[in-house]
Amino acid sequence: MKSSSQSISPILPLLVGMIAISFAPILVRYSDAPVSVQGMYRMLFTVIIMLPFGTKQFKSIGAISRKDWLLLGAAGFFLAVHFLLWMASLNYTSIASSTIILSLEPVFVMVGAYFIFKDKPNKLMLIGMVVALIGAFFVGSGDIGITRSAFNGDVLSFLGALAVAVNMLIAKRIITRVPSYLYSIIVFAITFLCFLVYNLAMGISMLQYPVKEWFVFLLLAIVPTVFGHMIFNWLLQYVKATTISMSVLAEPIGSSLLGMLLFHEMVTGFQLIGGAFVIIGLLLYLRSEQSGPAPEPFSQSMP
Repeated sequence: MKSSSQSISPILPLLVGMIAISFAPILVRYSDAPVSVQGMYRMLFTVIIMLPFGTKQFKSIGAISRKDWLLLGAAGFFLAVHFLLWMASLNYTSIASSTIILSLEPVFVMVGAYFIFKDKPNKLMLIGMVVALIGAFFVGSGDIGITRSAFNGDVLSFLGALAVAVNMLIAKRIITRVPSYLYSIIVFAITFLCFLVYNLAMGISMLQYPVKEWFVFLLLAIVPTVFGHMIFNWLLQYVKATTISMSVLAEPIGSSLLGMLLFHEMVTGFQLIGGAFVIIGLLLYLRSEQSGPAPEPFSQSMP
């Protein structure tokens, strides 16, 4: 730990990051552009913003092996799939349901780490996983009773969480060999290219949008990405990864409150019950990290 870290108070940056990531689904809702276009420009603008801050690290690109380039490509692809599915879910289901289900990502990472890295979960982790999955079932069951499309949106969010879990498992394997800045900017650039190819293949317009849409694209890059996830990455120098994971759990709460305020989306009883189960389950899971040797999960989802 750096000595300078003693003068760093994580409270304000954590609050900024928690508020920032809560705006991701709100901004997606405000845009009328296809989600693949939103995702493409979010990644493009994020890469442009990142470029000036790590030019010295670009000389290390030549040291990246062919195998690691393949892993970076896979990470970018699955991140694009995550964005495509999760952002699309917001067209069908409520912000509360979508973000609650998306927060299951650490559970999927745990399962994947068990099969891929042989990381054995302890009893508390397993209890947390079961409780969280029960909560997701409550959310989905409640949405079946509302509309069929709401349930379809929950499924899209669920699949989006699976996709970002794969992305994080790849990061777990490669991050020890590729500097985090290079990893992030390369993966974001590949994600942008995946969206570009998808939009070209589907014949989706990428330029004919009003000023409002370009403003939303830019805000998606600045608010939830730069002031959200990049702040969390910076804070890892000063606080435990578990602290960051705990703060990310505030996203469903913040997003749901904003959804109620801005879109008049009232939270149903099933969402309240299911959301409580998911958050309790994830708290148990994160608590297990402090109770003994456990796998180091990548629990920052990318809304």
